Amino acid sequence: MELRHLRYFITVAEELNFSRAAERLHIAQPPLSQQIRDLEVELGVQLFERTKRRVELTTPGKVFLEKSRLVLQQVGQAIIAVQKASRGEIGRLVIGFNSSATYSVLPQILHIFCEHCPDIELDLQELTTRQQCDRLHHNQIDVGILYLPIESHILSTTSVLQESLVVAISETHALAALPELSLKALSHEPFILPPHHLGGGLYNQILRFFQQTNFTPNVVQEATQLQTTISLVAGGVGVALVPASLQNLQRPGVVYKMLQEPTPELEIAVAWRQHDSSPVLQKFVNTVQEIF
Repeated sequence: MELRHLRYFITVAEELNFSRAAERLHIAQPPLSQQIRDLEVELGVQLFERTKRRVELTTPGKVFLEKSRLVLQQVGQAIIAVQKASRGEIGRLVIGFNSSATYSVLPQILHIFCEHCPDIELDLQELTTRQQCDRLHHNQIDVGILYLPIESHILSTTSVLQESLVVAISETHALAALPELSLKALSHEPFILPPHHLGGGLYNQILRFFQQTNFTPNVVQEATQLQTTISLVAGGVGVALVPASLQNLQRPGVVYKMLQEPTPELEIAVAWRQHDSSPVLQKFVNTVQEIF
């Protein structure tokens, strides 16, 4: 039995006239009648009552009509689904992102991508740059939003944001009244830094900045997530260098100040495996490149 047999049968059942059914199907009546007889032989049941005056469905024919319509509907849905999958419009995408991206590029990317591809299931994982690189290499995530530079021969990247560093400081701190701060003014302040054992783009950039300016911070606390860093600043634990986009996090008790010294440009990029042929991934990358 082939799908065409079901289409032939449904058309005859709807018309209850072999001549009109043959005309709809653009085939001659004798071959159509033969196809229906062959179908009845294969099923072992009579689908139609035929007289010279009329054609009617038998009780088994009525049941077969209902089920045949369901089969063709499911086949149609399968065709639509596989075509969407080939265009990257349906499927699942695992996205890693750093905490800074939540206050800058991530909301815009997700909003536009979800508008364009509402049938794609997203799995979002907040990870450090190093964790994202590790999971990209081990096929545990499909794409990452992370800090550059990274060292990898198998990953491609596209830049989405460049920003400077600013100082996060408690609003009750004496230095909070100044329009901008210098590193010299912060020489005796307790600092909150990203964990050194995790490494990653933000930690490396801050460390390189301190080395270039011959500045030795008084590190009293480490915090993996930037939200935690800002909460600690608000609590008076210390000051922190954070990406400028974090100013979008308006945490009560914290103010942000520019540094007098030129700070390094932090670069956030989308990263993915070069040879990953997933249509969903390519759709995501194309969307990002259209935005930025």
